Amino acid sequence: MKDFFGRWRGDLPNARKYAVACRDYVMTKLAYLSGVRAAELCGVCLGDIHWEHGQWGRFVVLGKGARGSGPRPREAYLFQEGRALLWWYIEEIRGEFRDDAEHPRAPLWPSERKSKAIADLNVPVAPAIVPSTFRRALHTAAAHYLTGPVSDLFPHLLRHACATHNYERGMTLWEVQKVLGHDWSTTTLRYMATAHADPELANLAASSRAAQRLVMDKGNLR
Repeated sequence: MKDFFGRWRGDLPNARKYAVACRDYVMTKLAYLSGVRAAELCGVCLGDIHWEHGQWGRFVVLGKGARGSGPRPREAYLFQEGRALLWWYIEEIRGEFRDDAEHPRAPLWPSERKSKAIADLNVPVAPAIVPSTFRRALHTAAAHYLTGPVSDLFPHLLRHACATHNYERGMTLWEVQKVLGHDWSTTTLRYMATAHADPELANLAASSRAAQRLVMDKGNLR
């Protein structure tokens, strides 16, 4: 994934439609970092971003409800890399699309075309791209920049990669579950069938976290 995104970003200045290429790149990278579903990501508006929440900011998505309970809002994580990338996109790229980028209900990922109906209604915001558009953009990027045994990408595979790679980097199962917005850890486990965990490194990381908590607890008691 690191090589894939590196090749893609390096080629952005050569894109025929630079703003659209940057939108697709940032959207894909954020899907990988945050683990959100395509439909959730497509529905994000500028007013859904809360830079002040958590350590690096979060954004609200309309998540999939458990056991048929229907969609429900939840906060998705930006993390440090996602915050920097999204800030760059909003500051440098989002304004290139022909709508009111200051409007709180303006889509984070606008379509490059304003339909005639919307223009006639004088609506200040552009329509958001739909999941099928995102899938096509991802398929095209994979064909150009992806190397290795996997030859294609689709949005749900990014969600699986998010779970697997975060677990391999040391996140606990509960933390990965929180990132993905799952109600049940058994669901999260199915996302990590290809994870290559190292029990010894995990033990060291757990010991380090326990020691840090002990130090913090002692400091709070003083």
